[in-house]
Amino acid sequence: MDRSGEGLQALGRKTEYRQDYAPEVLETFENIHPGNDYWVRFNCPEFTTLCPITGQPDFGEIRISYIPDRRMVESKSLKLYLFSFRSHGGFHEDCVNMIMKDLIKLMDPKYIEVTGFFVPRGGISIYPYANYGRPGTKYETLAQERFARHE
Repeated sequence: MDRSGEGLQALGRKTEYRQDYAPEVLETFENIHPGNDYWVRFNCPEFTTLCPITGQPDFGEIRISYIPDRRMVESKSLKLYLFSFRSHGGFHEDCVNMIMKDLIKLMDPKYIEVTGFFVPRGGISIYPYANYGRPGTKYETLAQERFARHE
């Protein structure tokens, strides 16, 4: 069991912020409790992206909750990844789905959900939600149940 973080590139080094969408900055480490089901939650209250039509900044909070399997996302690399959206032109719904899909590809979690709480623009707030549960498992059922109850 590697608890040292050996192989991580971002943690403990000078922070270099990317100015373009950069899923390649995401890193993982080994989950030393893969037999346990437990939640990991990240809140990014200062998420910024650009409107793909006007180029104006959009501000919001991104919440990520997941049940890990063998790999977990390293938090500094996640911060750098989310920061890389600052110059990305994407609708809110697209950003939430991109984040979820990139994290699924990275970690292969048992379950994951991503919610965006975007600041009103033109008097309207947008709160996109996306989730995923590993197909053929109880986590697929969990995803269906949480999606059906989502407000």
